[in-house]
Formats: sequence, structure tokens, C-alpha cells
Amino acid sequence: MADMSRVGIPAIEGGDPERLTDIDYAHQDINDDDVAAVARVLKSDFLTTGPRVREMEERLCELTGAKYAVACSSDTAALHIACKASGLGEGEEGITTPITFAASANCMLYVGARPVFADIDEKTWNIDPAEIEKKITDKTRVVIPVDYTGATTDLQAVREICDRHGLVMIEDAAHSIGTKFNGKHIGKIAHMTTFSFHPAKTITGGEGGAIVTDSEDYYKKLLLYRTHAITRDRSLMKREPDGPWYYEQLDLSMNYRLTDIQAGLIISQLNRLDVFSARRKKIVQRYNEAFADVPQLILQQEVPQVDATRHLYILRLNPEKISVDRRRFFEAMGAEHVICNVHYIPVYRHPYYEELGYTAGLCPKAEKLYDEMLTIPLYPAMSDSDVEDVIRAVKKLCHYYAK
Repeated sequence: MADMSRVGIPAIEGGDPERLTDIDYAHQDINDDDVAAVARVLKSDFLTTGPRVREMEERLCELTGAKYAVACSSDTAALHIACKASGLGEGEEGITTPITFAASANCMLYVGARPVFADIDEKTWNIDPAEIEKKITDKTRVVIPVDYTGATTDLQAVREICDRHGLVMIEDAAHSIGTKFNGKHIGKIAHMTTFSFHPAKTITGGEGGAIVTDSEDYYKKLLLYRTHAITRDRSLMKREPDGPWYYEQLDLSMNYRLTDIQAGLIISQLNRLDVFSARRKKIVQRYNEAFADVPQLILQQEVPQVDATRHLYILRLNPEKISVDRRRFFEAMGAEHVICNVHYIPVYRHPYYEELGYTAGLCPKAEKLYDEMLTIPLYPAMSDSDVEDVIRAVKKLCHYYAK
């Protein structure tokens, strides 16, 4: 590893002072088959939403067991139109976790509703079903659990809460394609489940998202909202067409279409999902083994029903055993050529949300987690040597900063 003189930590035996390249926290894995898949689309008659998008949707149905899938431009788009399809609107509320990307809450604001944040479980760091129950009011219409890092909360418990209170469950599975719950791929428990295909995720299309559902009613609405809420479907029209060119806008929505170019890449990547998943699990297993007995660290736990394909690997610094704050540890890791990140700032702590009236202290467990966590590298293209270098850097700093 690199010499730590920049941050006052000497190099230790077993390090690699000659390492000149950084290990990023995430990176896409593109091979020749992926490039060829995109090239075939570029040479075809369709560039935007066409046969490759339909094929991608069919593949997602096969993977998840869901009856319907709707591809769209991002998981943010997927969450937005899922909220619209659910009927969530002005003056109503939805519940989600604060430890997520802002889109999981913003999607409610887009339809005029108010996000309500439920605190996390201290062991899994996912939304706590018991906290969801506490936040339900007569204004609550949806619950959006987030599969944080690729692991999930107890999804069945969340669905039972939603069914008991007549709420719509929208699972934000941006992190968790490849993850199984009770032996089955996620996508069947929630009323709607959304995915992301950002480059940092397990499967990428450059960008892109999708929603799966078993509801024909939701499916028809999602298709409509994906394309400006404009339709040529005569069964939906309110007027008699005055020609074959006729179409109608039935509501207000956005252009959330996915291109066939992106879909071609996603289909090719789906062919390697098992490979990606297996490699991520192997790296996670190695990390878990290496860090299990390091008292300066606290590791994320999974609920028993979950077989996770992790998108992120999070370390939590134990303030009782380490003499440095997260910022210092983060910078020291960078000096070791290990690029870390932090996922996430609690959503309601962003200035925009503070201007809406949200205040610190809403979810104390989530806020404490944020102060103590950092994301270390995890992606399939990491070599075994890369993994060991990350482990060596983490252990070195934990030893140096031990109380």
C-alpha cells in the first residue's frame, strides 16, 4: 500500500508502497459481448423504445417472477411513476428510510405528498418495520422500504403492515438486483418493485430503471406515465379519434422512456448476473471474515430470510474502540489509494428538506450511523489482490487508531 506519511501514519510491513493506482469504491464491468450488443442496436432500425426494451422487460419478468415489467430512464423515474400509479397525491404521506439516496423521498414530493421518515434497525441498517408502524397516520398511503446496500429489511413484515392498513408497498430495489428473499428473487412481495441500472450497480445500462408488478392496473398506469401520459390506446381515450395519427394526453407526466441502446446493454449484462452476484458475494464473505474480529468496526447484519447480492459494503467505525472520526479515517484510506464514499447523508438533513421544515433528530439511529460509516470498494472486477489491499489498509488504520 502507499506510504501514509501524508496523514502521519507510517507504512507497515506487508504493504505495497509502489502501488500507484487507486481502487475505486465502485466500477462498471463491460466486456466485448456488451459492446457488441450495443453495436447491434446502433445498426438496427430502433434506437429509442423498441424491441430491445420489450425483450429487457420480458427478461426482468423471468428473473423476478412478476407478471409485468416497465422499463424507464432511471430508478428515480420508476419511483416517481410508481407513486403516481399508486394514487399518492396532495395532502397525503408516504413512509421511507432516511438512509437512502434522495430519490426515495423526492418521488413523493413530485406528486405533492409529504415524505415521513422512519428510523432504521441498529443491526441491519435498513428501515425498521416497527418504526414504520409508529409513523402511520390517516394520511399515509404508501410505504417505500429501500434495500440498503443490496440487503433488505424483513419485506414480508412490511407487506403485512401495508395490507393491514390498506397501504401500497413500493420496494426501492435500486441496490438489490440479484438479491433473494426466502429463496426467491425480489420483485413479488411489494405491490411494485423498482430497479436501477446506474454504472455503480450490479447491472448497468449506463443509466436506466425498471418497475415490476403483478397488478395489471398498475402496469397500464405505469406505461402511460412513462410517456408523458400520452396514449394512442383507443380504450383509454376520452374522444373519438379524428384520424390514424390521433393521440391524447390524459394526465401530466414526463418523458421517462428507456432507449433500445441502453436496453441492449442491460440484456447483455443480465446474461452475467449470476457471475456478478457470485463475485460480489465472494468479496463480501472475504471482508466479513477479515473484519469480524476487528473491535474498531461494526458490520452490517442481514435478516435471516435474505440472500443478498450486495451493491455496497459499509464499514461502521466503533467510537468506543477507535480514536479518530470518520473524516480522518476516510482521508487516511485515500492516502492508501483506497477510494471510499459515504452512503448516505440522511435525506432530511439536506438543505432543501430543512427548508421544508424537517429538523435534525427525527431518526437518531440513522443520524448516528451516518456519523460513523463509510463505503469501501466492492465490484466484480476487483482482483483478489485488490481485495486484500483494501483489507490491509482498513486493518492498518484500525490498529493505528485503536483506543
